Amino acid sequence: MDPGHTVLPSVLFLNWRDTGHPDGGGSEVYLETVADGLAQLGYPTTIFTAAYPGAARHELRPSGARVVRCGGRLSVYPWAASEFWRGRLGRPQVVVEAQNGIPFLSRLWARRSAGIVLVHHVHREQWRVVLGPVQARIGWWLESRVAPRINRGSQYVAVSHVTRRELAELGVRESDIQVVHNGTSPRPPVPVSRAARPTLLALGRLVPHKRVEMAIDAVAELVPEFPDLQLIVAGRGWWSAELARYVARRGLADHVQLVGFVSPERRHELYAQSWVSLVPSLKEGWGLTVVEAGVHATPTVAFRSAGGVAESIVDGHTGLLADDQASFVTHVRNLLCDHTMREQLGSNAERYARQFIWEQTIADFAALINKLADSPDAAVRLDQRAP
Repeated sequence: MDPGHTVLPSVLFLNWRDTGHPDGGGSEVYLETVADGLAQLGYPTTIFTAAYPGAARHELRPSGARVVRCGGRLSVYPWAASEFWRGRLGRPQVVVEAQNGIPFLSRLWARRSAGIVLVHHVHREQWRVVLGPVQARIGWWLESRVAPRINRGSQYVAVSHVTRRELAELGVRESDIQVVHNGTSPRPPVPVSRAARPTLLALGRLVPHKRVEMAIDAVAELVPEFPDLQLIVAGRGWWSAELARYVARRGLADHVQLVGFVSPERRHELYAQSWVSLVPSLKEGWGLTVVEAGVHATPTVAFRSAGGVAESIVDGHTGLLADDQASFVTHVRNLLCDHTMREQLGSNAERYARQFIWEQTIADFAALINKLADSPDAAVRLDQRAP
């Protein structure tokens, strides 16, 4: 953008939920942090997302970003187009569409706005875990076939190089994909130290594809060797009741605590007191909890096949990646037994986490938005990219 410009481009963010939503998670943190950062820099910013009980339909965030909430889990997508057509979302110069499996397909109804498609990860493995076979096939068809065709030539943002490769496999041109990593906040002072008893932490949304059961199974296998072992499961989600029943069936009530949603302050205390962070998720775009744990010199064990965690964890240096449940348990056992290795990986994780700062994430997005908004033929180019 010409430095002489005083009016910054307006930006509309589309996301299926926000951080206040009962199912909100790391992808919502990413989008809201970027939106807030842009608003604070002076970009007129609107976030459109789904409604939920107790949430206002219209809200102004402290950053100055405007929030509009309409629709539910699936109806949020047609509501976005409807509100845009009615002029209730303004006339943004740039639309950032967060594609969490189901696409908004804003390219079809916001054709005179430059577009960015934000993808945390490809949901190939997750559709059949969350939905029935027919719905899963439809969802995967929308994500893998329809969206890449509709968005052909659009600017994509991936949060990891792993996701960039996955998008390329779906036919998105690699030259159209820019990687903009998650940031992480500086380590806040916390009034706790490492727990005296061996403590594991699984933090995140409680939904099936996070596979918290695998962390619980690891505890069941390790308790005979570590009688005072405890696992803290922090987070909320519709799968929480099933996890509570699973803990009871495994007879682990004395070793597994489901503490529910925790405040940011409490979250950092849990990272600081835990010996090892566990991320048994089937798929992550990046793994925000991995780097957040690293800020507190806490190493993470996750699965090599789970997408972006293979990038947020440097295997054998900042944490350990497992190939199956047996090696997952072995890695956890080794870290519990070996204080020196645990401390070394934690120290490395802390240094690695310092590379990823939200200021850089916001700056990268701002540069991309400026470039798209400054292109004199942006709207014409969008109109000519017929699917």
